[in-house]
Amino acid sequence: MNVISRQVYHFEDLETGMEASFAKVVSEADIISFAQVTGDKNPVHLDADFAAKTIFKTPIAHGMLTAGYISAVFGMELPGPGAIYVSQTLNFRGPVRAGDRVIAKVRVMELYPAKRRARFECVCSVDGRPVLEGEAVLMVPSREVKA
Repeated sequence: MNVISRQVYHFEDLETGMEASFAKVVSEADIISFAQVTGDKNPVHLDADFAAKTIFKTPIAHGMLTAGYISAVFGMELPGPGAIYVSQTLNFRGPVRAGDRVIAKVRVMELYPAKRRARFECVCSVDGRPVLEGEAVLMVPSREVKA
């Protein structure tokens, strides 16, 4: 397995306003795989005939699949490996469909040094329009090893 060396941010490296993003084109295979892994086989995601009778008219991706792209930013970009979720709010603003390019962007909003936690604004967008908004709090490893 190839491991790509990535920037790892420790709590001491973070500053309010720092941003990072991750982009992904959602495929039908992604939606099917997510349904298989999670067990969420709601036909609005998988059945074109069913979806045609909904307000969406075509199948849509699971909201939690879209939210997972935020997790990818946190785990791989900012803060990066070692960061741990404490909480996440999610407000779904619009549908995501197979073929859509989702851009997940996070921004450091506030730092809590006593607990080495950071609060982030989170937005996923498609074609410049928000499809998901929320906030997250993460535990961020410190440079100092605390026993």
